[in-house]
Amino acid sequence: MLRTFARAFRTPDLRRKLLFTIGIMVLFRVGSFIPTPGVDYGAIAQMQEQAAQNDLLSLINLFSGGALLQLSVFALGIMPYITASIIVQLLRVVIPRFETLHKEGQSGQTKLTQYTRYLTIALAVLQSTMVITTARTGQLFGNTGTDVQLIYNDGPMTIALMILTMTAGTGLIMWLGELITEKGVGNGMSLLIFTSIVAGFPGSMASILQRGGQGNAVTNFIVVLVVFLAVIVAVIFVEQSQRRIPVQYAKRMVGRRTYGGSSTYLPIKINTAGVIPVIFASSILSLPSMLLQFAGDRQLPEVFNWLQRNLHSTAGFYMLLYGLLIIFFAFFYTAITFNPEETADNMKRYGGFIPGIRAGKPTAEYLTYVINRINTPGAIYLAIVALIPQVLFGALGITQNLPFGGTTLLIIVGVGLDTVKQIESQLQQRHYEGFLR
Repeated sequence: MLRTFARAFRTPDLRRKLLFTIGIMVLFRVGSFIPTPGVDYGAIAQMQEQAAQNDLLSLINLFSGGALLQLSVFALGIMPYITASIIVQLLRVVIPRFETLHKEGQSGQTKLTQYTRYLTIALAVLQSTMVITTARTGQLFGNTGTDVQLIYNDGPMTIALMILTMTAGTGLIMWLGELITEKGVGNGMSLLIFTSIVAGFPGSMASILQRGGQGNAVTNFIVVLVVFLAVIVAVIFVEQSQRRIPVQYAKRMVGRRTYGGSSTYLPIKINTAGVIPVIFASSILSLPSMLLQFAGDRQLPEVFNWLQRNLHSTAGFYMLLYGLLIIFFAFFYTAITFNPEETADNMKRYGGFIPGIRAGKPTAEYLTYVINRINTPGAIYLAIVALIPQVLFGALGITQNLPFGGTTLLIIVGVGLDTVKQIESQLQQRHYEGFLR
């Protein structure tokens, strides 16, 4: 990997792209520390030290690089865009127009991207309103028992300005991500998420040394680091694994030319759904605790008290439900994003077939059979990767929320591998161009 980056920096054109990408990432981090107008930054710092963190807020704060709990300009981070992208993908199943646009190629994808942008801004308005409301009522950092005023002037104009600022920050992040994709290296949105997650690592590792849970803090730190590196190696191995289904294209005459007659393969990854099932499961399990947080000191039925005791990241019931939800969403999301009938029709249209399998419906049934078999170990793998950090932290007695969950590991490895592959492909392309000259 280091050799790849060294070769990339020796190539002038690629070096400019890399420096442009790094500059955008630095600008994104700087924006995470600029406070929103109307926020008392001293009170924010005081509350962060005393806050009892909520799992859902921790997840959103993770994707914002710590900007959420600082109420900065980039407080919402990239989460509205992620949510909008997932909603647009799911709507393809419900709205025929979206599915038609998806099949239209580049023009249809451009239209879907436009819808995603509009939905991102709408979600940013809703989420910024919720964040500011919870900050005004003191619930953003949990029930800390203090009367610290986070917003020193909560008049209508100030609140409107804060909502507008956070929404504009989300729009700016979306634009920066698209700039990286267009003029830099790698997928812009993924790299911004990568930047947000990696930015929290030094502070998290330092917190393990300071509050290392049960036993020796240094020993716990070494154990966490070793397990963390081992899980990364395992994730790299699985993420690069794929089932290659052979596809043969028959020869066909178009005018005087012969096309086809080649052999290729259809790659199917073991983890087809990516990190989405983990995000879905984390969000759903975090909602009850967030709703209970707004209840304050009011008397609640016993079932709610039971949920409050058992729906935290180190509880056995939470881990069991978390794993089952990940497995369910792995199958659910794969069924939405991978359409065997569409793939079989495309293969048939261009004269392709799987050796030993008839074209058309038998091919679709075979692809469904293969994807379900591959999804089973893939879903179990996702559940294990997501649960290993929580089991480890529970065993070591580490209670603070740390960005070492399955979501972060999968994103770090996935984005890193994808970026390196794109750099290598561009280096290879320039090598061939130099050879031809």
